[in-house]
Amino acid sequence: MKLNYKLQGDGQPIVFLHGVFGSLDNLNMLAKNFEQHYQTVQVDLRNHGHSPWSDKITYQAMAEDLVELCYDLKLKDIILVGHSMGGKVALQLSQMLSDSIQKIVAIDIAPIKYHRSANATILRVLMYCLDNQITDKKQIVNLMEQVGINMPTILFLLKSFKNDKWLFNIEAINSQYGHICDWQNISPWLKPTLFIRGGNSSYITNETYPVIFEQFPNAKIEVVEDAGHNVHAEKTPQVLQLLHNWIEE
Repeated sequence: MKLNYKLQGDGQPIVFLHGVFGSLDNLNMLAKNFEQHYQTVQVDLRNHGHSPWSDKITYQAMAEDLVELCYDLKLKDIILVGHSMGGKVALQLSQMLSDSIQKIVAIDIAPIKYHRSANATILRVLMYCLDNQITDKKQIVNLMEQVGINMPTILFLLKSFKNDKWLFNIEAINSQYGHICDWQNISPWLKPTLFIRGGNSSYITNETYPVIFEQFPNAKIEVVEDAGHNVHAEKTPQVLQLLHNWIEE
């Protein structure tokens, strides 16, 4: 699958991968900081942004899309930076592009299966809007507020609502959400891997550390205090400092 992407700068490539319901602009605050000295590649994953849609959303399939893109762009010594679902895609790529990848950063995600969906309420509202052909932005916001979705999350979702249409494939995400939560343990990857954990987030916990080190023995885990799952947006300066320190060491 030919993915939509944005290319900036020159030098060693850093590939940025967004989370579910997102798009290539979601990690813009990180990418823009690096484009002066690196080549930044921001990618719309399948079923998101302006990339093609598919009924299949597995980490194998999403990683295969990235392999094709990296080959097309002739990328070498790649640094991968992925948030949430994009982080899992980056971790999966360690099995498929190992020789071409130098380092991986996974932002607030662990290589584990998640059993409880933090996005179940969001998916219910999105499917309701889709089934009832609700395209009025004010009505969508009201419906989301009524079920307790907070305003920062609503504003994040609305970034992918353009011309009365959602840029992400709601039906595919809903039907394939089990695959997005899933994870199949992979062979140990011995290259440097950085996990950035939001201190207030439950996506990475102390209990997940052994599983992380089992699959990524040279991993480093950094905690950003007073940050939730979207740690890169909530604490951008701290995350940028961690990235620079780790990438340039």
